[in-house]
Amino acid sequence: MGLAGAPRPRTSSGRPSGPVRPRQLPDVRRERGARVPGRHPGLPALTVLCAESAGLGLPAWLVLRADGQPEALAGALAATVVWCGVRAARGRYVLRVPDRPPGVLTTPADWLLLIGVLAVLWTVLDAPVDPAAAVVALTPGLLAAAGTSWARRLTRSGRRRTARRVLVVGEAAGVDRAVRLLTSREDHGYRVVAALPVGAAALGCEVPVPGRLAPAPAGDDASTVLGAAFAHEADLALVVPGAGLAEERLRRLTWGLHDGGLEVSVLSHLSETAADRVRPSSAAGLTLLHIVPPLRRGLQPALKAAVDRAGAACGLVVLAPLLLLIAVAVRLTSAGPVFHRQVRQGQHNHPFVMWKFRTMVVGAERHKARLTEANENDGPMFKMRRDPRVTRLGRLLRRSSLDELPQLINVLKGDMSLVGPRPPLPEEVSRYDERELRRLAVRPGLTGLWQVSGRSDLSWQETVSLDLWYVDNWSVATDMGLMARTLRAVTDGRGAY
Repeated sequence: MGLAGAPRPRTSSGRPSGPVRPRQLPDVRRERGARVPGRHPGLPALTVLCAESAGLGLPAWLVLRADGQPEALAGALAATVVWCGVRAARGRYVLRVPDRPPGVLTTPADWLLLIGVLAVLWTVLDAPVDPAAAVVALTPGLLAAAGTSWARRLTRSGRRRTARRVLVVGEAAGVDRAVRLLTSREDHGYRVVAALPVGAAALGCEVPVPGRLAPAPAGDDASTVLGAAFAHEADLALVVPGAGLAEERLRRLTWGLHDGGLEVSVLSHLSETAADRVRPSSAAGLTLLHIVPPLRRGLQPALKAAVDRAGAACGLVVLAPLLLLIAVAVRLTSAGPVFHRQVRQGQHNHPFVMWKFRTMVVGAERHKARLTEANENDGPMFKMRRDPRVTRLGRLLRRSSLDELPQLINVLKGDMSLVGPRPPLPEEVSRYDERELRRLAVRPGLTGLWQVSGRSDLSWQETVSLDLWYVDNWSVATDMGLMARTLRAVTDGRGAY
């Protein structure tokens, strides 16, 4: 069941007699030191580190000293050390960022994380620093980091980022899933060019199929994959393990592909586990993947709670004029109360009263039953793109997400977090299965992955998958990045109705 025209072993034993010769696949083999797609020359990491340190530390010291702040030099040095630590921990000094290019908002997200860490340090140390002066002093550091980021991109502009050309190999069901997920998003460095299924089962995905592997181990496995890679100029074989591609067959296939000059990646079944939670190790000849447990206790949850309370309190104070203006507009444009209070299910399925600006007519819940057939969501949530119960002002508030701002009260009370899964209704939770109930393992959030990924345009299973990923893989750095991305999602307005 091999590929027509592919190189085959010249032996009658059914096993390859030796490695596939490089001359058969001249475009697949890569010499040592050859450029790998996705890896680019750029400014050296030490140069970037020094530039960012000087760009933050020197202006911070000058501003703090000019403002008469005590210990200006010590404060500037501490901010510089924390800033470099934050940037290093988030991989900003690495020349290659695997599988995901840095977004436009990565530097502001790092800067917000710097502010949060310094605020906690200043509180713990009881440092006499004026917060306003500190924010002003640190602003040049944000500009300097943005400048170095653009400089690194300009030094790489001569070579366009090239995605890895991937040949997916495995049983039909696994190949379909891998191809579907890889082609559904563009924030990674892989491009599927062909698929090579095991056996005769049909594929559901639309991708070239240059050949097939036999259902049982065969001597031409490696040459068939190498021939398909050569035909489609693939530089990576993504192997999906399964019953038809198990341990011994996978080992021999890997030997043959490496001897033929083709790189190999093996797809893990830990798809919803962040890579930094997986620790490879070995024991007794076995390769083990240790999965770090989700953050439930310790310093990061305590820091998250502190940032939530401080952020909510600052938000309510700073946004007070806007909140008052919206309240007056709601009251004048439609009859009824300003706020809509609704029971939602929080962490560990504990109910709480969630606050929102009212965006619907009074008694909207009574009319929900007759609109059930118009529900545009495929899960327990109720969503309508043109819900007749929403007022004219309500549509504007929903599109801009301004109706959610009173939930800062819930964050201040501890019922919600700034970042987390969407808080569900009790009637929705009553229809949850065991997998969906895991969404309630953490506090619900004012924003989250669901908001920056399409909001109401997402299917129910997509929403659940995003929430479960967050539940198991969240961190304070992730929260800061999501809050920065929320700004873009709100201004875009996609999926808000």
